[in-house]
Amino acid sequence: MSINSLNRPEPEGRAALKIKICGIRDEETLGQTIRAGADMVGFMHFTKSPRHLEPERIAQMIARADKKTKTVVVLVNPGDGLVKTISALKPDFIQLHGNETVARVQAVRKLSGTKIIKVLPVATAEDLSDIKAFNDVADRILLDAKPPKGASRPGGLGEVFDWNLLLELDPAFEFMLSGGLSPHNVAEAVRRVGPWGIDISSGVESAPGVKDMTLVGAFINNARAAEKAKN
Repeated sequence: MSINSLNRPEPEGRAALKIKICGIRDEETLGQTIRAGADMVGFMHFTKSPRHLEPERIAQMIARADKKTKTVVVLVNPGDGLVKTISALKPDFIQLHGNETVARVQAVRKLSGTKIIKVLPVATAEDLSDIKAFNDVADRILLDAKPPKGASRPGGLGEVFDWNLLLELDPAFEFMLSGGLSPHNVAEAVRRVGPWGIDISSGVESAPGVKDMTLVGAFINNARAAEKAKN
């Protein structure tokens, strides 16, 4: 699957691997995650998630992040009212993790005035067929494992999909990778898949919604080491 046209090169050339730690719920974890070297931090607004935060708490977290670390608010099939509420908090990105259509992603981007990360669930090669259409209206594409039938949440389930499916993508395409990543397999993911960015939530937790900073540090260090060895 050749998708050269999808690549959005950074002005200075290929950027270093971006590491996003998602589902942060408190200021102490936020500060430790930033100090550990995360490039992006994510806050979840979805009531079915153990990582859910109300907009007021998300506002406090965004205010505590430093300017070098990008903030991301994760929404699932949001209505216009919620989009306006979250965009008013001034995150760097809104991440759409539902079954939003191409037209809806475009509408949310226009309504919010905020950069958009669109999550595409992957289980088979067919699931990659809409990448170009979504990439045309989103600022970043995040490829995640498709949740099993009947799952109550679209992500954060610790499931890995077949990375071999991504080997057919053009190497220049800058996508983010999620789904079942952990400190134990992130180096392999970086070496084999070569993503622009990686995203983790449950894989660095001691319990649902509780980040383990030892795991966070190991994840970041292992990813950076693999990136350095690859280059």
